[in-house]
Amino acid sequence: MTGKTNTGLQKALELGPILGFVVAYIFVREQTFTIGGTEYDGFILLTGLLIPVLAASNFALWKLTGKVSRIQLVTLVFVAVFGALTVWFNDERFYKMRSTLVFGLFGGLLWIGLARGQSWLEYVLEGMMPITHEGWMALTRRLAWFFLAMAIANEIIWRSFSTDVYVVWDTFGQMGAMFAFFMSQAKLLERHWVEER
Repeated sequence: MTGKTNTGLQKALELGPILGFVVAYIFVREQTFTIGGTEYDGFILLTGLLIPVLAASNFALWKLTGKVSRIQLVTLVFVAVFGALTVWFNDERFYKMRSTLVFGLFGGLLWIGLARGQSWLEYVLEGMMPITHEGWMALTRRLAWFFLAMAIANEIIWRSFSTDVYVVWDTFGQMGAMFAFFMSQAKLLERHWVEER
């Protein structure tokens, strides 16, 4: 029972801050708040609040499981940096560019590894999936292209559509696209799967 509770609590800590952001945004998206003589719209205010909430969530995850994934830490750093810039300059564009830079960075790192004949994805996810080195290289190449496409998509969406559309894309669209990508790699994984002995 404790394992199930911990798993449920872990999922709540991982997804709670982002889902909470979306729910809160629905209520404050058209409001303006004056703090210290400066007016902030709802999106910017919530971006500022997301930083300590996400930090607290990561700390709680660490206390609960004894570890925090690299991806969660990188996400926290990017949210903190671009969230702080968003609030400091009172300009939501900084936060909206975050995903472009995250996807661009991850894609760029994967391409650097590929140029060196290495799969850095295999290094990061070592032991999680028993597939051949060739399988890791193919998956890494596909993921590098996917990250490039996601960076471009993020740029198009935040520059061309409303903040409402961006929030849906940032929260659900990106997650759905990632899920769809990995589901589409089932044949590749099956082809390169190594039976464990």
